[in-house]
Amino acid sequence: MSHVNNLESQHNDPAFANVWQELKWRGLVHVSTDETELEKLLAGDPITYYCGFDPTAPSLHLGNLVQLLVMRRLQLAGHKPLGLVGGSTGLIGDPRPTAERTLNTKDTVAEWVGYLQGQVRRFLSFEGENSARMVNNLDWTAPLSAIDFLREIGKHFRVGTMLRKDAVASRLNSDEGISYTEFSYQILQGMDYLQLFRDYGCALQTGGSDQWGNLTSGTELIRKVEGKSVHALGTPLITNSDGTKFGKSEGNAIWLDPDMCSPYTFYQFWLNTADADVVDRLKVFTFLSRAEIEALGEAVAERPFAREGQKKLAFEVTSLVHGVDATDKVIAASAALFGNGDLGVLDEQTLEAATAELPSATVAADGLGIIDLLVASGLSDSKSAARRTVGEGGAYVNNTKVSDPEAVIGQDQLLHGRYLLLRRGKKNLATIEVSA
Repeated sequence: MSHVNNLESQHNDPAFANVWQELKWRGLVHVSTDETELEKLLAGDPITYYCGFDPTAPSLHLGNLVQLLVMRRLQLAGHKPLGLVGGSTGLIGDPRPTAERTLNTKDTVAEWVGYLQGQVRRFLSFEGENSARMVNNLDWTAPLSAIDFLREIGKHFRVGTMLRKDAVASRLNSDEGISYTEFSYQILQGMDYLQLFRDYGCALQTGGSDQWGNLTSGTELIRKVEGKSVHALGTPLITNSDGTKFGKSEGNAIWLDPDMCSPYTFYQFWLNTADADVVDRLKVFTFLSRAEIEALGEAVAERPFAREGQKKLAFEVTSLVHGVDATDKVIAASAALFGNGDLGVLDEQTLEAATAELPSATVAADGLGIIDLLVASGLSDSKSAARRTVGEGGAYVNNTKVSDPEAVIGQDQLLHGRYLLLRRGKKNLATIEVSA
């Protein structure tokens, strides 16, 4: 995943008096501690804030991207971020609403910590007066004995309060129940905030609103132990206008790692955003100004067929996550598939990603006659139908029209030495892989 553009090249939107008002306009404030005090705090001298990410997978996903971009907005406003990747909380697992997590090995979690730290680093600046810092909660939990943990931290938590937390309550009411291991998660997260408050003066934790119980476990612990007030901000869970869960594609999460979700698939996800959701997505996931977003909103309303909002959204978010170069390749691939570009300039990875969802077939190197290819690919259901397609001028190989029904495709026409893109008419596509 490519790093984002130089952080200093982004500027806060002059349309807003302070970053808190911008966060509210972008729909990023669902719940918080004292709003008046928090707005005042963020409008004053730089503060230190943090957000935590657990290595329960080898990559972050779109839900995490919301938090990464909130962290970036706060840093652009002059505040100092701490990116926490949970080497210890990742060994436990945040309680899910329905079932217990499968515990990963210590070696796996340690490996994933490194992956996630690399992803977090790409969204923050580690230079300048408000440079970011990476932290790992395993550093302060590993040396702590169970007895010390119970005496120094556990005594400040009341079981009745812990039972009322949403994540715990939903699990208690399920058939699965909840283990003591996952029940203790909120104590560990509360301890993280206390440790970061002591070490760095951290005064704000951000996270999703579904984490509110865990966020406030830290604010409550600091109040009890240190007698100080600190803050928490919960962003809304992003859903589509039709009520469906955002960030899921046929049951699979949209990951930030290009090996788990190709830049092409990532770009297409944003390009397929519904008209009703475009403006909200532009607010949350881009650094476009209020004026730019409002203009795109008007374009979507007046010229929905042009999909200006979707194209801008897809370009901006894919560029943030994967870099401009990768995004340009994706756009070139999309155009080339339908004859508006040169397929030969696409690298193999981009070509494979762009054609992954198309019908495909594998043929031998001696079976490259155009009629046989159209039938093998499924674009024609018989040889006679294939001949009609060729005769009517509707057959294309690698975007070149084939007019001779006896034509045989040469080895020199194979993309990357083994692929062909077939097209019937304007929109019916299929791929052929030629076996050795």
